[in-house]
Amino acid sequence: MGAYRMPAAALGRAILGTALSLALAGTAAAQGSTGTDWPSYNRTLTSERYVPLAEINKTNVAQLKQICVYDLGQQTEFETGPLVIGDTLYGTSEMDIFAIDANTCQEKWRTHEDIPVRAPHFAVNRGAAYLDGKLFRGTQTGYVFAYDASNGKKLWQTKIINLQGETVPAAPIAWNGLVFIGNAGGDLKGGKGRIYALDANTGKIVWETYLVPAAPDAEDVQAAKATAKVTVPTWKNSANAMPISGGATWTSYTLDAQKGLLYIPGGNPAPDYAKGVRPGNNLFAGSVVVLDAKTGALKRFWQLVPQDFHDWDVSAAPVLLTTKKGTHLLADAGKNGLLYGISLDSGKKLFETAITTRSHVNTPLTKAGTHFCPGSGGGTEWNGPAYDPQNNLIFDGTVDRCTLVKLAEDAKVERVAVGRPWTGMDDDKNPFGIGDDHWAGWLYATDADSGKVKWRFKAPGPVLSGITPTQGGIVFAGDMNGNVYAFDADNGKLLWQQKFDGAVGGGLISYAVGGKQRVAVISGTITQVFALEAPKGNAKITIFGF
Repeated sequence: MGAYRMPAAALGRAILGTALSLALAGTAAAQGSTGTDWPSYNRTLTSERYVPLAEINKTNVAQLKQICVYDLGQQTEFETGPLVIGDTLYGTSEMDIFAIDANTCQEKWRTHEDIPVRAPHFAVNRGAAYLDGKLFRGTQTGYVFAYDASNGKKLWQTKIINLQGETVPAAPIAWNGLVFIGNAGGDLKGGKGRIYALDANTGKIVWETYLVPAAPDAEDVQAAKATAKVTVPTWKNSANAMPISGGATWTSYTLDAQKGLLYIPGGNPAPDYAKGVRPGNNLFAGSVVVLDAKTGALKRFWQLVPQDFHDWDVSAAPVLLTTKKGTHLLADAGKNGLLYGISLDSGKKLFETAITTRSHVNTPLTKAGTHFCPGSGGGTEWNGPAYDPQNNLIFDGTVDRCTLVKLAEDAKVERVAVGRPWTGMDDDKNPFGIGDDHWAGWLYATDADSGKVKWRFKAPGPVLSGITPTQGGIVFAGDMNGNVYAFDADNGKLLWQQKFDGAVGGGLISYAVGGKQRVAVISGTITQVFALEAPKGNAKITIFGF
């Protein structure tokens, strides 16, 4: 862990395009919570996902019935984290953004964009952000679009990619006139992760911050020496002329409105497996990075996976919470299968808890092949932890899946063209190492003060849905075999289950409309990464209630 200011050329630059004043009042509205709505990807900007509604509870959840279904009429990689503002539910697919009645599923409007799918990345969008009557989303072509939330009319578009092949699949978050979003593409040779703040009214770039050095120059050395915890350059690629690559983001983000701090989960360095061509700790890949939301300046960081060589992104948005004992905690989990609890006051790691199968985690990778768990498609993916203050439990859905990786010859790693997948794996047909012999998932409940597991549930498919605890004492989760569950949050007892004709890999949210609590389930996730036994129904939103 370290804390220092960011050298401009190596790690970021602020673009002074507009004079925006960020009020730091920590009201519930500023944090994105109104009690009945679901106004941001993880409900609140601090990402707890806890719903303060109790009409649906332990005594009656078994009587939940389907209210309505919205069928998009297509099969796609449907992973949207829907929003609910008032009586309207908003969602996205890779080419559409739409609004439906949050109680009847009646379509209000739907806007289609002809967005070409660009190899090697998957066609996916994880959701929109809402602010002051506007919606914001990224695209596979590297743009951020803004729409009028009342009718779906496009208001502006801004391109934020530097390299052909970079994409913008993450769900933005929006606050105080700014839209925060980053690029994916850190697995490409030359792809560098960056975070942007855009003016919500105009789309103009307010600031841009690199999450890895912009170049392997002297300022990288200065950055490394700026903290006693890091005493050598964090990237040494200048010795072998390999471009610094990695640190991209592809899920969503977290924001502390009281302090004006933006929390970024950072992706893996590249090449993913061939760490020999990128000596050093490779900051700030595999890290949670904290930026000043007004300027983009670095405030602090925690590198959770130093010099990662397993494609173990810190992929999901961290949760900011206060535990039962009063600890101000950052909780996050990534693809390495660990849940971390970090004190926001001292900066110290308080616990790390295994929440899926972990084996051969330190075994060197070889050209003959190394089998390790979790694999590149394991651990926590795009939906991260949730926190229930009633029982002081952190809930996390994970993937129990391993990978066999054979390293490529050094010459093959070096001759990969800029902009192409750069993993260092000797498999041209499967460069990300996503095939394996394991297929299951977990829901873990972990005490937020001790880091000890209170209960866990093994699902037949990866648990990739959003995890949602409620004041009614239940927690909702879904898996890629098409199952949705409601558990007793205290002890893990299964109280309700539904089977869908599509995999459940998107948002799973609860809200109130017309005085009635509802649960909305995203199903129909079809993905190349988790394609083994997943059902392949249409993309749908199904709403449940009484």
